[in-house]
Amino acid sequence: MVRNETLDANPGRPGMPISIPGMPVESPAGGIKPPQYFAPGVAGDHGEPIAMFFQVGGFLFQNNLPANAHGNGYADPNVIIPIAIENIQTDGGAFNVREGNNSVNAAIVFGLRDRLEPMIRLTADYRDVNLVTGWSPTNPADKFWLGAEVSLGNGFLKRLEHRQQYKGNVSKVFNFGKHELTAYGIGYYGFAYQPGLIPIDTNVPDDTYDSRQREETSHGGLILNDVWHVTDRRQFQFSGFYRYYTLDVRPNFGDGLIRQSEHRNVNSEDVLYSENFSKAFSLLAGVNFRREAPHRLELDREDNAGVLQPVTANNITINFYSSYAAADGRLSPFFHYNLGVRHDEVRVDNLDLYRPDFSFSRTAGINSPKATITLLSPGFLPTVALSCGQGFHVNDPRIGTTEILGGTIVSKARSYQLVVSKAVAQTELRVTFAHVTTAQQFARISNDTGLQQDMGPGLVKSITAIGRRNFRHGFLQGLFARADARDRLTGLPTPEAPRLIWGVLGTIDRLPFHLVARGEYEHVGIKPLGDGFNSVPVREFRGALIRPFSSKGFDVGLNFLIARGYGGQTLETLALPGEGDPFERVTGFPLRSYVTASFTYHFRRHGGY
Repeated sequence: MVRNETLDANPGRPGMPISIPGMPVESPAGGIKPPQYFAPGVAGDHGEPIAMFFQVGGFLFQNNLPANAHGNGYADPNVIIPIAIENIQTDGGAFNVREGNNSVNAAIVFGLRDRLEPMIRLTADYRDVNLVTGWSPTNPADKFWLGAEVSLGNGFLKRLEHRQQYKGNVSKVFNFGKHELTAYGIGYYGFAYQPGLIPIDTNVPDDTYDSRQREETSHGGLILNDVWHVTDRRQFQFSGFYRYYTLDVRPNFGDGLIRQSEHRNVNSEDVLYSENFSKAFSLLAGVNFRREAPHRLELDREDNAGVLQPVTANNITINFYSSYAAADGRLSPFFHYNLGVRHDEVRVDNLDLYRPDFSFSRTAGINSPKATITLLSPGFLPTVALSCGQGFHVNDPRIGTTEILGGTIVSKARSYQLVVSKAVAQTELRVTFAHVTTAQQFARISNDTGLQQDMGPGLVKSITAIGRRNFRHGFLQGLFARADARDRLTGLPTPEAPRLIWGVLGTIDRLPFHLVARGEYEHVGIKPLGDGFNSVPVREFRGALIRPFSSKGFDVGLNFLIARGYGGQTLETLALPGEGDPFERVTGFPLRSYVTASFTYHFRRHGGY
């Protein structure tokens, strides 16, 4: 669980709203294209085996998008206003019965606030400006807030982004007797020109391979969750949502400009029952129906005359029928158990609009057992938790090449995890060992060919050690992670999966002149990219220095990023003007350091300094 130690990942800019220790953020192309979280040994952009949820009331709203142009299961947290996030919870994904598709290596849950402190914040530098505001009623019992954010700017590369980004979030909790109804609304629009990926060892004019690269995205959604407290020990939850999503992205990966677009409608209904019978036994059970309908899922490529010509077009419908149950309890002061099983029926209907022979309808059933056994610490001994579970990933159904794997539409993964933890005085220590085997899968669509890319069966092994020391006015935390990820058939390293991650995070709430400081240093080591190529390390030091003027109701601050390296490093075959024939090379998005000033006015905070 991450709370006060979080930092705004990109203050005043699009991207991840929050920096999570140990899960580096990579920007793949600039503009409004959402950066991705990575985990040790996990190549997140290859099918997004990291599930992402927004917690609304007691409901987990899944943010991953199957069969998305950015990647199968791509998650875009751009829609959330950072000040709306109260906490973040991370877990192994495969060990939680409530987490289904994409929960292969890890899961991230953003906990959202019930109220916001009324405020307005302006963040700006010479290239970008951001305005965010939030409001809640005066009565603390009224759980209602409105939030809005506007981000305009050009980024820090020579290719100006001309970025426009608008967000609106609203949350309201209604109490009717024993019912607590939470309603959460999302509205988002973003447009930007993307500098895109460029060779990391060559000077590229204007920091872009093709200045026409751009992206336009819009989202809208309404999420509802009703918690019915039947008794103090028993409750039901009734949840549902509707979401629409549109995308028009135009990148160039060396074979000319392409256009990927889609119009998606999603709806979901969920019922959950839970009851605490005793300390030794609690029961949770639920059912869920979710329908993903990405239609007009199109790929166009420019011809020799510079005109975009259609290549592929699909109308896809993916239905999930899921049920799950889990038992939980403590059998003794030193022994805790959690046992569960999840069953998913998945139906994929793929209508190929240009090649009807490639159309298909197919179903699959997946049983996912899960278990965690915890030996609690009797005194000086550490607490030990052993988990095992199965996750799954729905293959991208476009083009119809699913036939290569005998018609399978689902790839399974098996996970094991051992956690050893101990708290001594004000110091917390935790070591996690993880072992994940994945099946062969069609993780993503090639941007160049429009065909599914076959990812071989893989093995990810990792160890992560975290130490945290709490002080009276702050804390210091260190993290070290080492991983190995390979194809189980060939033994070759999994491309783009980080092997080494380490970092230091700290906060100090009392400095001279009443300053408050937060900082984080993160190092991501060399990653194999395939064909004998390796990435360059990425180093980032981000922080904030804030001076509150509580008696006047405002704060002033500086946010900074000192960065070295490239985000989104991958292999592309391309040639710059005057180079002759294209050849394979390492490309990436240049990271730039910056300093941004902020001014925050709190409408109801007065007193103190």
